[in-house]
Amino acid sequence: MDNKPPIKDEKLLQQALTHRSYVNEHPEAEDNERLEFLGDAVLNFLVAELVYNRYQDMSEAQLTRLRSALVDEKQLAKFAVKLGLGEQLRLGKGAIKDGARTNPALLSDAFEAIIGAYFVDAKITAVRKYVQPMFTDVADSIVYPDNDEEEKNLIDFKNQLQQWAQEKQGENPEYYIINESGPDHAKEFTAEVRVKGKLYGVGKGKRKQDAEKRAAQKALNKLGLL
Repeated sequence: MDNKPPIKDEKLLQQALTHRSYVNEHPEAEDNERLEFLGDAVLNFLVAELVYNRYQDMSEAQLTRLRSALVDEKQLAKFAVKLGLGEQLRLGKGAIKDGARTNPALLSDAFEAIIGAYFVDAKITAVRKYVQPMFTDVADSIVYPDNDEEEKNLIDFKNQLQQWAQEKQGENPEYYIINESGPDHAKEFTAEVRVKGKLYGVGKGKRKQDAEKRAAQKALNKLGLL
């Protein structure tokens, strides 16, 4: 996959793809570290904006954890691989020998530099349209895993609520699906969670599990635990 942002300034693009090891051997070139600095700031802002708007029930701490998971080195390196940046980087001979083209830290830096270059070239609106769709699916996969046997939810509301209920009430929470609406291909479920018969939260979701998690989240918010 090679779907780099359409940076019009070829010199800027080359700079974004130039590692300092290349500059050591070609002093006339300019490395990508300043663009990396800028791209890091742009990504943090745009990802923060994305999760703030998309997950409106999350607290500041939860949003911070989610943003950190999305802009960490490992995730940015995955984007860099998808864009084919490793093979396009201008590297010194020693760096190439050391396997720099597959180095996660270097790939992450290159992705930030490309975003920084695109910001300089096209400004924030264009970068937003490019960046936020890339991160949306990844964010949803963290918050709403498709399979509970896979990676645990970043914020496991149901487990947190169960721990509280067992410690403070001596019982497990009970979940009820109280409403189901929409066509078969676009269902929306409404769930409520009760402890000892008392209603603590109501939530909605595209799956029953999502609705229950939202209900647990509401309960935790009500209890002041988030």
